[in-house]
Amino acid sequence: MAAKTGERRLQILQTLAEMLESPKGEKITTAALAARLDCSEAALYRHFASKAQMYDGLIEFIEQSLFGVINQITRDEVQGLKQTELIIGLLLQFAQKNRGMTRVLTGDALVHEHERLQNRINSLLEKIESALKQALKVAATQGAIKPDADFGALANLMRCYCVGRWEQFARSGFTQEPLAQWPRQWPMLYFACLSQAGESTAA
Repeated sequence: MAAKTGERRLQILQTLAEMLESPKGEKITTAALAARLDCSEAALYRHFASKAQMYDGLIEFIEQSLFGVINQITRDEVQGLKQTELIIGLLLQFAQKNRGMTRVLTGDALVHEHERLQNRINSLLEKIESALKQALKVAATQGAIKPDADFGALANLMRCYCVGRWEQFARSGFTQEPLAQWPRQWPMLYFACLSQAGESTAA
């Protein structure tokens, strides 16, 4: 029974993610979700206490998916700048493969939901930025970038680049893919890393 409950919860989350892939970006109601699953709204609430809890489930999936790979990258790749490149590539690839999740990452799907969900996404983005900052610090210890570079500013630039690509993807109705210009844009970010130096070492 527990296995069936878990399978049903997963099915609900998968269906919600699929509905978020609509280019129109319409607000999803529990009534519409229940109709897609051919069940009653009451049946949904047997698995999730609220719609906000369903979005919690999607955010948890995003966190586990991204940081599972980020941790693997930082463990297996010794070069700091290569870590940075792989992390950004991962963020773009994840969005391109998971359109519905992209609308969660940009906050578009959370506009009319509980504010704690947006706070959770903000926290996730902060953790991503911290991972990028750490990779840049590793690169500095290896002599790949200047030791007095402003790691915080560089990491924030890369975070904003990723969020911007996600936003463009979602707002274009998923036609402008995040990875489309990545091969040409990474060298630009790479050059920023090589040339940038701050007045003082970042904390």
